[in-house]
Amino acid sequence: MPFADELISRHTVQSLTQAIRTAVPDADLTALRAAVRQIGPLPLRQRADLLRDALLTDVPGDYATLAHTVRTARDKAPDFTGWLIWPVTGAVATRAVQEDGTAAFDDAMALLASLTGRLSSEFAIRTLLRHDLDRALGTIVGAWAGSADADVRRLASEGTRPYLPWAVRVPQILARPGATVPVLDALYRDESGYVRRSVANHLNDLSRDHPDLVVDTARRWLGTPTATTERLVRHGLRTLIKRGHPGALEVLGYAPAVLDIGGPRLDRDSVPLGGRIRFTASIRNTGDSPARLAVDYIVHHRKANGTRTGKTFKLTTRTLAPDERIEVTREHSFRPITTRRYYPGTHAISLQINGIESDRTEFELTPTDTP
Repeated sequence: MPFADELISRHTVQSLTQAIRTAVPDADLTALRAAVRQIGPLPLRQRADLLRDALLTDVPGDYATLAHTVRTARDKAPDFTGWLIWPVTGAVATRAVQEDGTAAFDDAMALLASLTGRLSSEFAIRTLLRHDLDRALGTIVGAWAGSADADVRRLASEGTRPYLPWAVRVPQILARPGATVPVLDALYRDESGYVRRSVANHLNDLSRDHPDLVVDTARRWLGTPTATTERLVRHGLRTLIKRGHPGALEVLGYAPAVLDIGGPRLDRDSVPLGGRIRFTASIRNTGDSPARLAVDYIVHHRKANGTRTGKTFKLTTRTLAPDERIEVTREHSFRPITTRRYYPGTHAISLQINGIESDRTEFELTPTDTP
């Protein structure tokens, strides 16, 4: 992930200040100028919030005043684009909510849609969703999802994701299962892969809390598919597949199968932190009909308290004829990463096929490369 200073930097602050000065040449812009000195130690979202608040301070007045300033900068400042747009859209949404009127709310929705091609308004829209979910969804489903602009259509899906990265949560979406499904229904057949990927990620977000709703939605879409529907559904159900959810497996055609599984067999009994371990396994269809298989593997990591927790990784998908046998192999790295801490001790690897876990094979993770 990029560093905060690569996205919203002192140069970003200067560019934003210059753009706003284009719209209000007589303004002092004291808060924006001060932000150049304040931004250094802050993480990304706090940088965006700092500039949002500075803009609100430097452009006082009602919502209409701010909206006019932003539109003027949009139309006249050549560099009014990129990451400086995040605090701008945040200021627009904040001032509209502060005013608490339908005219300001609706205009803010329109302004965010007009800016989203310069940088996605997906973070700012959360403020409006939290203020009046139903009114926002009315615009999103009724206008944005049918827009000729793919950036706006993508905003409809991405901005309403339950667990959008870097964004504040919208409690109303989390509390109302299915509230955003009409948005996805309008977009899952979209001609743009950019939009469809957002739909799949949104569906995957929903699966964290409402797996059955997601499976039912996927099943309905697959009942009237286009050429891209199955791929979208597979991506949207990826977390449920890793968890072995029976409904998700059934929707994608991964029925229970009669199999003979050999392994996994490891190429070593111990591996040092930072090293790699290779495993192989054989899978034979011992049933009377072809078997469509989703083959994953699980690494059971040792935790600090001595217990183990599994992490599932994709391996392959195959269809085996009766008595057909395949061998799968994979090398797994224990290179240190920021998102996982490894603890020495007994770990294990197993396969998961159509949601059913195989026997586990244990090995030792050692702290050094010393035997």
